[in-house]
Amino acid sequence: MTLGTLRDRDAFSHRAQHVTIHPMCTKDLSLVIPVYNEVESLPALTQEIAAALETQELDYEVIFVDDGSKDGSFELLEELRETDDRLSVIRFRRNYGQTAAFAAGFDAAQGCFVVTLDADRQNDPADIPKLLARIEEGDCDVVNGWRQDRQDPYLMRKVPSKIANWLIANTTGVYLHDRGCSLRLFRAEVVKDLQLYGEMHRFIPELCSFAGYSLAEVPVNHRPRMAGTSKYGISRTFRVIVDLFTIQFLRLYSDRPMHLFGNVGIPLGLVGAVIIAFLGFSKIWAGITDGRAGFHDYQLSERPLLLLGILLVILGVQFVAMGLIAELMVRTYYESQGKHVYHVREMLPSAPSKQEVQPEL
Repeated sequence: MTLGTLRDRDAFSHRAQHVTIHPMCTKDLSLVIPVYNEVESLPALTQEIAAALETQELDYEVIFVDDGSKDGSFELLEELRETDDRLSVIRFRRNYGQTAAFAAGFDAAQGCFVVTLDADRQNDPADIPKLLARIEEGDCDVVNGWRQDRQDPYLMRKVPSKIANWLIANTTGVYLHDRGCSLRLFRAEVVKDLQLYGEMHRFIPELCSFAGYSLAEVPVNHRPRMAGTSKYGISRTFRVIVDLFTIQFLRLYSDRPMHLFGNVGIPLGLVGAVIIAFLGFSKIWAGITDGRAGFHDYQLSERPLLLLGILLVILGVQFVAMGLIAELMVRTYYESQGKHVYHVREMLPSAPSKQEVQPEL
């Protein structure tokens, strides 16, 4: 399978309905590879990438993002870059994490398509043509790798991954067999729309789906770690659960936070107001029926229910106030940066108006 030169619009006019050329594309393909203390894997990885793409007739680049490595990874990348001008290296001042590495690589990518993979050689570069062939079918914007025969420890890696995968799928409604595989292929417009921060790289499929991009999966090869040590542990499962709250908030309420805070605050305030009104009515009614003034023998302040009512009213007011503040922040976020609350897949313009030709005198 050969993609040819994707930036040649005429060569691909016969399938223009499938291939969208991003205006910033100057290359066919960009590979983004985060690196953190993987000096032993890098030489073989670069050789495997060259071997996998040598028959594809692609103008591609390989972007290594050194995430504060301390084992000489950057120095080795400098040497590799001298022998292969398709390599570029971004070096962080310190370790910022995989999310920041992906974000930096996406910002620097110039390809019409972008591939991500890990530097530990567990992802097989030989699967890249398979991903390219799948996205050429034209019905998806992101192709995720599916590690059917995953070569990782069962208890420490597979079990936490299965738990996180099930939890995320049933919470977000984005169902994938393997959302933890770093081997993915994106159209350029997808990665340019992604806003990654924190540890949101674990939710890239969800962020893409929420933005309206379509996903597909392709079975890929997965290999045991051949060098170095794993950077992951079982604690990642707990961080995923925390980040899942953020993802759900962004999905449901990022442009209308008052719907969340108001739906919580207003019922709380109403319940509190009803409790206070009931106690007040009971106090007055008891005083009337007993023929007394109504507020001398009946100690309303001694009832815990009154404190609960006051607490609920205060909480309700606070939630509504937070919702109003969040609405102002959302409007500032969108309006000050010229951002839109929608993503356009394509637009078919109307035909140009026909200008009447003035007859010559």
